[in-house]
Amino acid sequence: MATVSKKRKAALEAFDRKKSYSLTEASAIVKEISTAKFDASVDLAVRLGVDPRKANQMVRGVVTLPHGTGKDVTVLALVTPDKEAEAKEAGADYVGLDEYIDKIKGGWTDVDVIITMPSVMGKIGPLGRVLGPRGLMPNPKTGTVTMDVAKAVKDVKGGKIDFKVDRYGIIHAGIGKASFEADKIKENAEELIKTLMRMKPTAAKGTYVKSITLSSTMSPGISIDAKSVS
Repeated sequence: MATVSKKRKAALEAFDRKKSYSLTEASAIVKEISTAKFDASVDLAVRLGVDPRKANQMVRGVVTLPHGTGKDVTVLALVTPDKEAEAKEAGADYVGLDEYIDKIKGGWTDVDVIITMPSVMGKIGPLGRVLGPRGLMPNPKTGTVTMDVAKAVKDVKGGKIDFKVDRYGIIHAGIGKASFEADKIKENAEELIKTLMRMKPTAAKGTYVKSITLSSTMSPGISIDAKSVS
C-alpha cells in the first residue's frame, strides 16, 4: 500500500475534498497547501460540457492574464530579416529563420512559444511533425502568426496564454505561481473562466461548466463552486 507523506497528509487535512469552495477561498487554500521547495505553478482545470470531436463544439482561444503567469516565457520569432530588429526590441529570446528551421528539423524545441509571419508559414508547415505534438505550431487563431510581430511577442511575455479543450472536454492552463498573492491567483482564474464562458459554443447543450479544479504542482486539487464565478 502506498504511504502518504507528512506534507501530503497535512495538505489533505487543510481542506475538505468533498466540498466545493468559492474561488476566493480556493485561491487562499492553494497557497497554504503548496509545500514544494520551488515556486510551484498554479493550474486551473475546467471540465466543459462539450464534445471536442465535433468541430462546432471545439473550444480554443487565448486570454491575457492580468497578473501574468509568473513564468519566464522563452519566445522564438521566425521572421524575415526586415522584422528581426522589431522582434528583438519586443523581447524575443531567439530571432531568425532558416538557421532555426534547420535546428528544429534536428529536434531542437527549447522554447515555449513560436511566433511567425503569414509569408513564412510555407517554410514552417513541414515542421508540424516536430512542433505539433509539443504544442508549438504557430496558429493565426492564437495570434502567433501575424504581421505585428512586436505586439505578439509583448503579449506572450506579458501573460497571454492559449488554451484548447482536450479530448476529454477539459481545459488545462497554468494561471500563476504559488508565490502570487491569493487575490492575483483569483483574478487570473476569473479572467480565464470568464473568457471560457463567453466562448460557449451554441451547439453545446446542458451544463456548460461541469467542474472547476484549482491545484498547484504536487498538491491535491481543490473543487471550486462554478456558481461562484459564473
